[in-house]
Amino acid sequence: MKTEREKMLSGALYDALDPELVQARERARDLCQDLNATREREQDTRRQILNKLLGSGGDSVWLQPPFFCDYGSNLYLGERVYFNFNCVVLDVCEVRIGDYSFFGPAVQIYAATHPMQAELRRTQEFGKPVSIGSDVWVGGGAIICPGVSIGSGTVIGAGSVVTKDIPENVFAAGNPCRIIRELNTGEKEVRSL
Repeated sequence: MKTEREKMLSGALYDALDPELVQARERARDLCQDLNATREREQDTRRQILNKLLGSGGDSVWLQPPFFCDYGSNLYLGERVYFNFNCVVLDVCEVRIGDYSFFGPAVQIYAATHPMQAELRRTQEFGKPVSIGSDVWVGGGAIICPGVSIGSGTVIGAGSVVTKDIPENVFAAGNPCRIIRELNTGEKEVRSL
């Protein structure tokens, strides 16, 4: 029989009040609180906290507190990922982010979701993994919904709500987020989102 943690990570319905999961969330929230209480000059302390908190990537992530996550241990970062202020990652399933991806302020990544049936919602929830490629830029205030995959080299416009997969090397924006145009990987222009 699967544990509630195993159910959660597999995307099956699970009981979020399971003591093992409660303890894991409390650990992550304590680490986030410690991280968010650091001063800018305490970079070594931040790095130590991030290495304890994250599944991988804590040694090279560039993160501006405050930052919040459910577990942290299900968040796998490539090299030099950047999170601006006030980002939230609900990592009940794996959230994988490739090298050199940037997240503007207040970006929210949700692997967590809930059943549509009210009776189930009272005791169960579930998640869907999120995958974000390398060299992705997500503009401030964007929301990435459960189960979404974003291809490498893509730019997501500020304030977008990403409800479906977005391929690589495109500019996509809106609510719901949709492809606006393909990106020429050689283009040398300066545009704001």
